[in-house]
Amino acid sequence: MRLDKYLKVSRLIKRRTVANDACDAGRVMVNGKVARASYDVKVNDVIEITFGNRTDKVKVTRVAETVKKDDAADMYESLV
Repeated sequence: MRLDKYLKVSRLIKRRTVANDACDAGRVMVNGKVARASYDVKVNDVIEITFGNRTDKVKVTRVAETVKKDDAADMYESLV
């Protein structure tokens, strides 16, 4: 699954266009490297998102095309 879509489906970022813009701006890193929106997300990838002075770091535990709102948090594990 594409990184921008994963960020939206897992509800780490509210909209896919915002996720795409964050990737283009270099604010999203996967496994320590700046990632493009087209990066293919896999289980056990570590995603780091920078929002201003706040940084969220999560580990991918599951990849699914569609998820209910209540189950979205099960797609990742917070590392910070």
